[in-house]
Amino acid sequence: MVWSEGLAGFWVERHLCVLSTVRADGTVHATPVGATVDVEAGIARVICSGTSHKARTIRNAGPEGTAVAVTQVDGRRWSTLEGRAVVSDDPPRVEEAVRRYAKRYREPRENPRRVVIEITITKVLGNAG
Repeated sequence: MVWSEGLAGFWVERHLCVLSTVRADGTVHATPVGATVDVEAGIARVICSGTSHKARTIRNAGPEGTAVAVTQVDGRRWSTLEGRAVVSDDPPRVEEAVRRYAKRYREPRENPRRVVIEITITKVLGNAG
């Protein structure tokens, strides 16, 4: 996947995002999140509680994951990452996601139920550079 320098830089700046998932009934659930992107690995990460609606929706989709989109906007600049998401409660994977979140946003509060939503990016859209 080819990232422009502008788009890659845009995903380092501090912006809130919106994660969109699809419920079992086909309706869209969109929620504000903090997201981080590992351009080299092609993975976006969102930390959240394992009891959240978004985590339950993705987990219920099965081990192959489900299609999601994460979007951020800053004025006329925007970017959407599409991909397949899975939920992990594996401590090293959650710790890596927390480390990246703290670098982009701030140290998150303690949450013993924390999981990471890992999105394997299949498409990058945007106008940020």
